[in-house]
Amino acid sequence: MHEDYINIILADDDEDDRLFFSDAFDELKITTRVKTFNDGVYLMDYLNSEGTVLPNVLFLDLNMPRKSGLECLQEMKKNDKFKDIAIAIYSTSASEEDIEKTFVMGANIYIKKPNDFKTLKKVLEEVVTINWQYYTNGLNKDNFLLRL
Repeated sequence: MHEDYINIILADDDEDDRLFFSDAFDELKITTRVKTFNDGVYLMDYLNSEGTVLPNVLFLDLNMPRKSGLECLQEMKKNDKFKDIAIAIYSTSASEEDIEKTFVMGANIYIKKPNDFKTLKKVLEEVVTINWQYYTNGLNKDNFLLRL
């Protein structure tokens, strides 16, 4: 079944970041459906629910209350149901340790949150128009961190 929109989910506890993110997609000329969650528990409850339409791309903030992005990532990688979701780590941190850890855990791309709206739009457009088939096959560390 192929829909003509890209299904996007963002899990992020920062309300401003969630608004920014949704606004950026509103302005892009890409047909998307964006859903946001403010913590990892809500996210995983949603993803694990019967009949949920799984996202094409999931943006995951690392530092969230109750359940962190790392915990969500770990949970998702253990479950075959989620194997086709492209997982983008979306974090204010660009520490080598976080990048290394999420790479090893199987995330698809790492994005350091941009601080201005124009860059954010560019980043999001780039990420949702990536050909993930190609991108996830030869996953290597060089193209894991999105550089603009």
